[in-house]
Amino acid sequence: MATFLYRMGRIAFRRRWLVVLLWAVLLGALGAGAAKAPGASDDGTSFMPGIEAQKAFDLIGERFPGSDADGASARIVFIAADGEKVTAADNRAAIDKLVDEAGSGSQVASATGPFQAKAVSEDASTAYATVNFKVKAGDLTDSSKAALEKSIDGARDAGLTVEVGGDALASQPSAGGTAEVIGFALAAVVLLITFGSLAAAGLPLLTAVVGVGVTMAGIMAVGSVFGLTATTGTLASMLGIAVGIDYALFVVSRYREERARGRDAREATGLAVGTAGSAVVFAGLTVVIALVGLAVVNVPMLTKMGMCAAGAVVVAVLVALTLVPALLGMWPDAVLPRRARKADNGAGTRASARDDGGTRWARFVLRRPVAVLLVCVAGLGALALPAAQLEMGMPGAESKPTSTTERRAYDALADGFGAGFNGPLTIVVDARDADEPETAVTTVVEEIKGTEGVVSVSPARFNEDGDTALVSAVPATGPNDERTKDLVQSIRAERAGLEADTGATFEVTGSTAMNIDVAQALKDALVPYLTVIVGLALVLLLVVFRSVLVPVKAAFGFLLSVLAALGSVVAVFQWGWGAELLGVEQTGPIMSLMPIFLVGIVFGLAMDYEVFLVSRMREAYAHGDRPGQAVVTGFRHSARVVVAAAAIMIAVFSGFIGSTESMIKTIGFGLAVAVLFDAFVVRMALVPAVLALLGDKAWWLPRWLDRLLPDVDIEGTGLTADPSGPADHAARHPETART
Repeated sequence: MATFLYRMGRIAFRRRWLVVLLWAVLLGALGAGAAKAPGASDDGTSFMPGIEAQKAFDLIGERFPGSDADGASARIVFIAADGEKVTAADNRAAIDKLVDEAGSGSQVASATGPFQAKAVSEDASTAYATVNFKVKAGDLTDSSKAALEKSIDGARDAGLTVEVGGDALASQPSAGGTAEVIGFALAAVVLLITFGSLAAAGLPLLTAVVGVGVTMAGIMAVGSVFGLTATTGTLASMLGIAVGIDYALFVVSRYREERARGRDAREATGLAVGTAGSAVVFAGLTVVIALVGLAVVNVPMLTKMGMCAAGAVVVAVLVALTLVPALLGMWPDAVLPRRARKADNGAGTRASARDDGGTRWARFVLRRPVAVLLVCVAGLGALALPAAQLEMGMPGAESKPTSTTERRAYDALADGFGAGFNGPLTIVVDARDADEPETAVTTVVEEIKGTEGVVSVSPARFNEDGDTALVSAVPATGPNDERTKDLVQSIRAERAGLEADTGATFEVTGSTAMNIDVAQALKDALVPYLTVIVGLALVLLLVVFRSVLVPVKAAFGFLLSVLAALGSVVAVFQWGWGAELLGVEQTGPIMSLMPIFLVGIVFGLAMDYEVFLVSRMREAYAHGDRPGQAVVTGFRHSARVVVAAAAIMIAVFSGFIGSTESMIKTIGFGLAVAVLFDAFVVRMALVPAVLALLGDKAWWLPRWLDRLLPDVDIEGTGLTADPSGPADHAARHPETART
C-alpha cells in the first residue's frame, strides 16, 4: 500500500497540471449537470418497510386509490380575539370566505371548513379548516401557495389570528445559514495557528472546497433520480468539509516533516502520500464502512444519507491522494514555515526532534497510566449516564421555533382541542373477510372508542367497495407522550380478539404511530448495525496494525466516547440542560434516526484518529523503538496535528448547531461533543495509558495469523528500505522477532 501510494504521490507531483485540470473538468461537468437537473422530490417509497404503520399506510393507498393522504395539506387555525368567538357573524363570514377561496385552486383536492366538520373548540375561541392538495408539497406551484397565502391574509385583515400547520406552506429547514462559512473560518484560524503559514493553511481549505463542490454537485445532479433531499446534502456537506480538511492536513503536515529532514519536494511528496496517505485510506475506509453499514437498518432515507456521506468521504480521500500532492508540486516551498524556507536542512532536522507539548503530555501519561485510565473511564462513564434515559421519537412542529407559524398553529390546536389533537391515530379496518363489513367495522370502532386514553373517534369512511374503512382516533395525550405509546400498544392488543369475533382486522398508522414504530425498529436494529460495523472495522484495524489488542482497545474507546456523546445529547435536548444557550426552544424525545446515525459517524471518526495517531506509534515501533518510546515518538509527530484536526471537526460540526432543522442541530451538537471526547480524552489520554500498561503485548500477533493477513505496510517500512519496492518481511516486522 505505502509503495503504491508513494508512486501515486510522485506521479501527481510530476503531472500536477494534468491532475488539477482533471479535477477542474470533473467539478465543471458535475456542476453543469446539477444546474440542468430537475429538483429532487420524494419518490413515494416506503419510509421503513415492515413496520405496522407503514403496512397500514400502504393498505390505505391500495384500498383508497386517489386518496389525498399522500398529498400536501394545510391546517389553517383561526383564533378569535380576546373575549370574542370564532362563531360570531363577522368571524364566521371571514372564515367561510377563506375556505371558499382556498378550495378554488387548480391543485386543491378539497377544502373543509370548521363549521362543516364541527372543528370548533368547546369555548369557540379556536377553529380550524383543512385544505388538501392533489400533489405533494414539493410539487405545489408558486401560484397555488400565493393564492392560499392571499386568502389567509384576508382573514387576518378581518381581525382573526390565523396560523398555518401542515406541509403545504411549511418553512424550509435551514442548515444554519452560514454554517459552512463559520466552519471554514474557524478551520482557517486553527490551520494558521498549526502551520504558521497562509499557504499551508489555505491548501487544505482549497482542496476541501473542491471535494465538497464535487460531492454536492454530484448529489444535485442525481437527486431527482434517487430522491435525495436537502438533509441528505447537508450531512454530506458536513462530513465532506470536516474530513476533507483533516485528510489534506495530515498529508501536508507529513510533507513539511519530510522536507525538514532534508528531502527534496518530489521525494517528500511521495513519502507523505505513501505514509500519511496510507493512514488516510484506511481511516476513510472505516468511515465508509460505518456509513454504508446504515443500509442494514432498512430505512431507505437513512441508507441514502449514509451513501451520500460515504461518497463525500471517498471524494475527500481521492482529493488528498491526488489533488493535494499536485498542488504541493505547484508551490513546493510556500507551505513551509517562514524560518524553514530561510534555514538550512540541518536546522529543520534538529527542530523536528525537539520535545513539544505532545511528547511532554505522553511522558506524563506514561508515568501515571493507571490514574489517567481511571479518570478517563470515570469521566466518560458519568457523562454517559443520561443515555440510559434516552427516549426516541420524531419531533414535529412542536420542536420548531415559536417564530414559525407551524409551531404557533400546533400550540393553538393543543390549547383549543387538547394535547392529543396534534397526533391523531389513523386506523384502517380491513373487513374484506367479514360476513357483514359494516357491522364488523362498527364493532371495531366502538371497541376502540371505549379504550382508555381515547378522547374521540371519527365516523368511519368506507372505500368504494365497502370492505375497508378509515377512522381517526384522538388520544388524550400528546404525540411524544409515553402514555400515547402505551395507548397504541393497547389498541393493537385488542386486534386478535376483535378479529376472532368479527372477521375484520385493523392496523394503526398516522404520524404518531409511525414515529412509535420507527423508534422501536431502530432500537432493534442498533445491535445488528453495531455488530456489522465494529466487526468489519476490527478486521480492518487488525490488518492495519497487525495487532490483536489495539483494535479491541479502539472499539472500547469508541463505545466510551459515543455513549458520553449520547448522554450529552439527552442532557441538553431531552432534559433541557443548557438548551437555551443552543437555541433549543422545545425539549423532548431525541429524533429516532439521530442515535444510530450518530453512532455510525462517530465510529468512523473515532477510527480516523486511531489510525492517524497509532499508525505513527506503530511506525516507530516497527523501526525499533521500545513500546514506551514508540508512544512518545507517535505523539511527537502526530499529537499537534490530531489536535488541530479535532479542533477543525469540532468547529465545522458546531456551525450546524444553528440549524432550524431539529435533526441537523442535534447531530451537529452530538458530533462536536463526540469528537471532543474521542480526540482529547480517548485518543490523547486513554490510548497512551492503555498502550503503556500493555507494553510489547500491545503489538502481539500470533505467527499463524501474521502469515494469513495481507501486508499493507501502513507504517511505510518498505519506503524506508527501498522506495521502489518492499523490504524483506523480517525488517518490516521486528515485533515477530521479539516474540
